Formats: sequence, structure tokens, C-alpha cells
Amino acid sequence: MVIKKNKGSKGFTYPAALAMILVTSISLMGVQKYWSTTMRREREKALLFNGGQIYNAIESYYRAGNQKIGTFPRALKDLLRDPRFGVIKRHLRRIYPDPMTVDGQWQLVLDGQGNIRGVFSRSLARPLKQNGFPEHLSHFKNKTMYSEWKFVFEPTKKGG
Repeated sequence: MVIKKNKGSKGFTYPAALAMILVTSISLMGVQKYWSTTMRREREKALLFNGGQIYNAIESYYRAGNQKIGTFPRALKDLLRDPRFGVIKRHLRRIYPDPMTVDGQWQLVLDGQGNIRGVFSRSLARPLKQNGFPEHLSHFKNKTMYSEWKFVFEPTKKGG
């Protein structure tokens, strides 16, 4: 018995498999880009939250000191347990990391005496978020690097 081959289907499986691999690869590239952007947006939100928490703790530390002359903390750990008081006074429960860097370390903004007035990220990446910031963070608008997002407490002459 002789089996006849259908001449029209010769070699169809291989090109179909290649086309399927190509379509799958392109789809996965799109998913990867979407996922990467989503994760970066989440890290941006974490940066705004973490920096804001440290900012609030520095303000709390400053206002808890001498009413006439406020002082800034010497180290971030001073926000965890204020060394100026005999009782435990916490301005921050934990030191939140910088989510934009691998090691999570903040760059510090110091005053003339080496005290901490604020923090900012060391990341040189371009932010996705360019506007739509709350009023107190409006100075972040149109910044070209995360390192320009500075969380610095500036006491007002009236209040501090």
C-alpha cells in the first residue's frame, strides 16, 4: 500500500510555530514593559510616602524641642527615640528606606551644624510623575530626577 502525501500541506507546521513564537514574544515584551512601569509607579508612591513620613518626623522632633530655639536631629535614629527626653519619645516608628535605590539609603540635607533638615533619594532616574502633586509638594513639579524630590523641613519664622 502506498500512502500519498498531500502536496499542499508540506512544511506548514514550522512557519506556523515560528509565527506563534513571534506573537508570544511581542506580547511578553509588552507585558514586561507594562509591569516595569507599574512597579516604578509603586516605588514612586512609596518614595512620596516614606519621604513624607521622615519629613513629618523631623518637623515633630523640631517642634518638641525648646520652644524658642528648635533643633534638628543629629541622626535619623534620633527620630526613633528622642535622646533629649528622659522618657521614650518617638517621632518615627521605623526609618523608612529609599525605595528608588538598591540599598535604601537616603541622602541627607544638613544644616550648618550637621543636623538633619531633610532627606532625598540618590536615584538619578527620571520620575514618571511630573505634576499633580499635593500643595506642600508642588516644588516637585517637572523635576528631571528623583534626587530633586527633596523632603526638607523649613520652619517658618512665625511657627518655629
